[in-house]
Amino acid sequence: MASSSVSTTQDGVARSISDAPPTHYEVKIQLFSLLLKNSVENYESGDFEAGGHKWKLILYPSGNKSRNVKDYISLYLAIADTDSVNGSSEVRASFKLFLLDQSKENYLVVNDATVKERRFHGLRNQWGFDQFLPLRTFNDVSNGYLVDDTCVLGAEVFVTKEMSTGKGEYLSMIKDATSSKHIWRIESFSTKQLECYDSQTFFSGDYNWKIQMCPKGRRLGLGSHISLYLALADPKAIPSSSKIFTEFILRMVDQTQPGRHISGKASYWFSGSNPENGWSRFVSFVYFNQPINGVLLKDVCVVEAEVTVLGVASAV
Repeated sequence: MASSSVSTTQDGVARSISDAPPTHYEVKIQLFSLLLKNSVENYESGDFEAGGHKWKLILYPSGNKSRNVKDYISLYLAIADTDSVNGSSEVRASFKLFLLDQSKENYLVVNDATVKERRFHGLRNQWGFDQFLPLRTFNDVSNGYLVDDTCVLGAEVFVTKEMSTGKGEYLSMIKDATSSKHIWRIESFSTKQLECYDSQTFFSGDYNWKIQMCPKGRRLGLGSHISLYLALADPKAIPSSSKIFTEFILRMVDQTQPGRHISGKASYWFSGSNPENGWSRFVSFVYFNQPINGVLLKDVCVVEAEVTVLGVASAV
């Protein structure tokens, strides 16, 4: 590519002039002013291929407001086939972005002056220039960039390396997570002779759960306390590499005085290998069996669970 007048500015961006058009892609935008008039925040070009991958240009005609840019055109290169950079995979590429000077029939070429290549991956699939060109310079007809309300942009992309960084983990937290409540009414409690009993399965955060009660106690509570747990209903269905961050409340309801309950609250990473969490000493036999406390009334016990899935981590 023939070029001249190379200058590197303080923002680490190199600008040069080229007589040769971009190797891989050009996009012509007519009636550019209508993008501003119609408050189009950004425009994404069609996909184009380079180095075995699909790419696209993303233009912010009045600056990328999410990065507090104004009075400039912002222009970026993004990898369009995002499946190729999912998980721990990445594509490394060097690139240059172009703007046609329609008066002189040559191109302004903009590239990073400090870094030879950029890493495109799942956490960052686009790179470019917040301050590609001042709007005043772009709109000045004498510069040749915007003529008859038309401009031409372009890109060259050269893939230098593709790699996978090996094992990794992806944590997705859930915005505005909602809780699910399940009520379990246990009748004929005095006849329960098994070590533990399970409630019916209930659904929360895309997973099936159950309450587990051990009337005779387990572990530290054996022989003195009732044990109570929240558990995944089918832990074998959970991939071995997945973890579910969950906040939950378990309570035994006082059936004589509304609002006076025995409860425990916890947060825990549930998984296929760690499918349950709760309290081995949830309530003592002495307290549980006293009628005045209302927990066991007419041989009936009522247990509630409130479950909120806050995030999921999985291997990539």
